[in-house]
Amino acid sequence: MFGVVFPNRSFPIDISAFAQIDTFHWVLDMNTFVGEAYDQVREMCIFLLNGFTLPPDKALAVYVQSPGSPFVYCGAVTVSRPSAVLPLPWPEPGGDAAVAGQPLQLTSPDAAPLTAKIGVSVEEVGALPSLDAAAERRVERMAMRVGENLFNFMQSFCGVDGSKLVVPTDILDRWFKKFQERAKRDPDYLKTFAL
Repeated sequence: MFGVVFPNRSFPIDISAFAQIDTFHWVLDMNTFVGEAYDQVREMCIFLLNGFTLPPDKALAVYVQSPGSPFVYCGAVTVSRPSAVLPLPWPEPGGDAAVAGQPLQLTSPDAAPLTAKIGVSVEEVGALPSLDAAAERRVERMAMRVGENLFNFMQSFCGVDGSKLVVPTDILDRWFKKFQERAKRDPDYLKTFAL
């Protein structure tokens, strides 16, 4: 039906590595895969296998769960989008998470999970948040980090005039030039903004 790959961490893994809860739900216990270092697994590629046909109104939704937390929606694949690389935004262990969609329920709400899990569920496409919700969060997070970098740079050149901050007129040009030079010197620099 589906397979997954954890980039730079695994070979393709098929559905047999997941525990099947019922006809439409599967769970991968991260303890058996990476132990307590589950939060170091930052992304996952999920793909439909060639021989499997998912109805056009259905999707395979992916969720993550830290110990003691509810499942959090990460994204989905459909027949028209048969594969996706999804970030895995692990919630704080034991904390309440901001859930984008309806939380996946695979256990009793009273039973706190003891290990981190990845859940896969067959669901109605219309009931899910945008399939690109994860991409939207990445872009928003990157924009915030770039803005923070600009603010910190500007702040180091600020003067105060009453209740206003005063910066040199060429501050944006200087910041952008420094930003570009750093990106050229260090190819991984821009990746730090996306994390």
